[in-house]
Amino acid sequence: MEKEVKKEKTTPRITEKEAKAGLKEKLPPIETFPNQFPDYEIKIEYPEFTSVCPKTGLPDFGTIIIRYVPEKSCLELKSLKMYLLAYRDLGIFYENAVNRILEDIVKACQPVRAVLTGEFNPRGGMKSVVEAHYPRLRKRSK
Repeated sequence: MEKEVKKEKTTPRITEKEAKAGLKEKLPPIETFPNQFPDYEIKIEYPEFTSVCPKTGLPDFGTIIIRYVPEKSCLELKSLKMYLLAYRDLGIFYENAVNRILEDIVKACQPVRAVLTGEFNPRGGMKSVVEAHYPRLRKRSK
């Protein structure tokens, strides 16, 4: 005799509001300065990245690694640091933070190419590494 399995209607654990949290918040501008040389890569590591999980309100910690080939402009580091520090109190998922930072960097300096990696500290026994590339293969749907 087979038992009948009841399928209960469940509500999503993550709401649309939480999923989009932090994507439109106003952050400090990223300043640039004129690039003087062609065809080289800049790598910036920021090992003190913090943000807040929009679901739990708990802090997230990690390292942000930016690799980019500048075209006409380079990122100015003090303004970049102030920009990244603004995430400290921002509710945003890892994936959204990495992709938003990449989009904001591209908007600021319009590099030839860029890769942004977020290596986040383990939480609940799981470590996350999120990587986003520019140029993107596909445009983001809005």
